[in-house]
Parts: sequence; C-alpha cells; structure tokens
Amino acid sequence: MQVKTQLEDLQNYLTDASNMQGGTAERLFIPETTDEIAEILSEANVAKNPVTISGARTGTVGGAIPFGGYVVSLERLNKIKSLDKEARTAVVEPGVILDDLQKAVEAEGLFYPPDPTEWSCQIGGTVATNASGARSFKYGATREFVRRLTVVLADGDVVELRRNCGSPTVREGLTSDVSVTPLLTRDLTHLTVTTLSGRDIYVRLPTYERPNVRKNVSGYFNATPLDAIDLFIGSEGTLGVVTEVELSLLAKPEGFFSGIVFFTDGSDLLAFVDDARSLSFATRRNPVATAPGSDIGQVFDASLIEYFDGQALKFISEKFPETPADAAGAIFFEQETTTENEDVLLEQWNELLEKHNADLERSWFTTNEQDREKMRAFRHALPVTVNERIAKYKQRKVGTDMAVPDENFPAFLRFYRETLDASGLEYVIFGHIGDCHLHANMIPNDPAEAETARQIYGRCVAQAIMLGGTVSAEHGIGKLKRKYLAAMMGERYLNEMAEIKRAFDPNGILGRGNMFDESYL
Repeated sequence: MQVKTQLEDLQNYLTDASNMQGGTAERLFIPETTDEIAEILSEANVAKNPVTISGARTGTVGGAIPFGGYVVSLERLNKIKSLDKEARTAVVEPGVILDDLQKAVEAEGLFYPPDPTEWSCQIGGTVATNASGARSFKYGATREFVRRLTVVLADGDVVELRRNCGSPTVREGLTSDVSVTPLLTRDLTHLTVTTLSGRDIYVRLPTYERPNVRKNVSGYFNATPLDAIDLFIGSEGTLGVVTEVELSLLAKPEGFFSGIVFFTDGSDLLAFVDDARSLSFATRRNPVATAPGSDIGQVFDASLIEYFDGQALKFISEKFPETPADAAGAIFFEQETTTENEDVLLEQWNELLEKHNADLERSWFTTNEQDREKMRAFRHALPVTVNERIAKYKQRKVGTDMAVPDENFPAFLRFYRETLDASGLEYVIFGHIGDCHLHANMIPNDPAEAETARQIYGRCVAQAIMLGGTVSAEHGIGKLKRKYLAAMMGERYLNEMAEIKRAFDPNGILGRGNMFDESYL
C-alpha cells in the first residue's frame, strides 16, 4: 500500500469532472486489498478523521473531492477476478475500468449493458452512483446487474450482501429482484445486517416514496420490500467502501440496427418517440419467442432512444459537417436483431419513420460495427464540443439532470425551451428521451450570463419537483446538489437518510459532505 502526504502527489486527487474548487487532504492512501482498506478505515474511525473515496474522478457533482482528512484511491484494486461464461457472471474489483470490462466480456460472447457516457469510469464508481446511460431505456441502471457486494464499513468491519437474482429483467418499468441474504433479516420497519465479524447493525427503514420516474439517483434507495444491497448501490461513498462486485451478464446480441434520424418538424419527432416507446413497451409486455420458420410476431424493441435538439445539431456539425443544417432535431436509436427477425424489424422501423415524416434521405442507418461506432462518436461529440466552447469562454457549463414522470415530460420539455429561448443564453438540449430524461446545457460566455444560467437552473429544479420529478436522474447529488435534494425531500426525509448513515457510519467519516449537510448527522 502506498501512502502519500506531499501536495504534488495529492494534487490530482483534489478535483473531479465537476471542477469544484477548494479540495484539500492530509494523506492519500492507495491500497491493494480489502484488508488494507479495513485497516485505513478503522484508524480513521477511531480518530474521527473524514475519508473520501476516489475512483476515476469522472463524476460531475463533486463527490470525490475531499475537504480535509484522508483520500483512499481504489485504482490498484483493478482486477477482473473471474468471468464465468456459463453462469454469465463477472467478479471484479472496484478499480476496474468500465471500458476494459466491456471488452473482456464481449470477447467471451457476453454483454454488460450499462453504458454511461464516460467509459473511463471505474466499476466501483458506477455502483456508488448507480450509473445508467443510453441503454437504460431497455436494461435499467447498474443496480439491475449487481448480484453481490463486499463492503468495508466505516469501522473496518466487512459485510457481504447478496441478491439472489436471475437474469436482469428487460424493463418497461423495471424493478430489481429482491431476496433475503443469509446476512440479512427484516421486519416491516427495520433491517438487521450482520457483518462478517458477527456484529448486528440495526437499520430503520425509510418511509419516503421514490418519484415515479424512470431514472433517479437522488438520495438513498427505498422500495417495499427493501434489499440492503440496494442501500449501498447509489449511496455515493457515504455508507461503506465497495471492494468486490459480482455482476450479472447477458448473452451478446447477435446483431443490431442503428439509426440517426433527422426531422424537419419537432412535433413529428416527438410523435415518433411516443410511438417507438409504446411499441417497445408492448413487445416487453408480450415477448414472442422467435425461431427459424416461426411467426416473428411483435419484435420492435429499441434498446436506446437518444435526442438532439436543433441547437445541439449545430454544435455537432462542427465535427460532423454532414449534419443537416436545417433539422429541427434528431433521434439516435438502436434495436437488437437476429438473422430471423432483421428483415421484419427494418421494415417496422421504416414504416414508423415514414409515418412521422422523418428525413429519410439525409438520415443515417447501419447494421455494421464500423458505422455504429461512428454513430456513437456522433453522440459523444456533443458534450466534447460543449466543453470546448465553455473552455473558450472561461466559464463553467451549467447542465440540468432532472427527470419527470412520463405524463409530465412534454410540459417539462416545453418549459425548458421557453425558458431558455427567453434567456438569450446559448444552450443545447439532448439526452435520454426514451427515459423522459434530457440534459439542458447552458453555455454562458461571461460572468453575468453565468449568474443567469444558475438562476435558470434553480427554476428548472423547482419545475421538476412541482411535476413530481427528481433533481438528479443519473449524475447523483455529491456536494454540489445538496440543497436541491433538500428541496426535493424535505427535512423529515433527509433525517431518515441521515439515520441510515449513522447506523453504518456513526462518526460520519465516509464521504463527508456528500448528499446532505453534515448538520443532519
């Protein structure tokens, strides 16, 4: 284990992708085993010294930035410990890079669906934030694929939490399978979790209900019944340190059909999305087994439906000049295929696109891997270009991450457009329209516009809460969004979350400042 105290050695660990300033730390630990992490935490707990867990630091809400105390980097816990093709499982350490796992899994003819935009993130980070991404429209977030966790608690004790799940369920409104592990008992109001040393931890179950949205990473998870493993997934490093993860895998899809489709009328685009979503949900409710010579039946089922508004397309055209200049917006979709259903699927998609007046002549379609990668590059070109523009202006991007219930999505998108158009700010709107979750990125070019952008962000938070939504659909709360979580949850429910944290971390040393203010502890 490496231990560093010099500022030049700590500097890279004092910031993350949020660009939040002011990070400080007394000491950096780079352990290589669960036992070393347990030793670090035990010492810190006795001294009541705060500990911040550091992964790849790709988060955008300041969760990995320390403000005093110790930093524990998981970069050396980076082994894929096993990959079982027969059982379709992988056991990995938290420092494994997502892109490396994806490649290793694919080489075995398997598939791990979670695909957050930043592929250089670590698996531990994706568990800590319940990361999602474009394919969450079909497969859900990281939570749906976590079978088992090994977690070191704040005092150095260790707990192993297992979920007896089968293959993850493709979702319309997806929920995890729930089971009681040998280390867990529950009644109607409490969980009792037993550590490997035999100590019982008594946890009062929260009473708050989660918003009725497809994606939500605002605060600790709750469900009826509640599986203890789900408290740690998405807990942002505040309840324990994950040192091993067992993941469910799927068979690699045989093929795919992808398209980036341009529309000259925004209402046609939204009607197309509504139909594509409805047809996908209908297939999931009534799946039809297909085999050579059989009736193909209903097979339309998009794995992702991504949106770009007209402003976003103008930004992308800087890197992809073939982008139509007069398009009102575009949709990037993908559909998994087999040899038996490919022709039927292409026909179904073509009929739907024609029905909604898509600009088929200038749109792009593919069934081969090379062109598919170009389409993914198109999707990722937008945030890159936005960040370049922000750097040019020497300002900070202000980007939303709210989601609202399906029935309120059209009103929320209209609010975005009307508010941003009236502001005079440069902006783009893009993201996971299949999940009713879009990002509005405001691009201020001077301090006055930056202040306007922050005010608009607050109005967007208020509107999302009013519509029954969440203040963070995928990026988490961290340190930057604590006041918005407080607005969404209220004091009573924040106190319930704080009580959960105290059960696992009585001295409040882990992830101090993440998710809610220390005054609640």
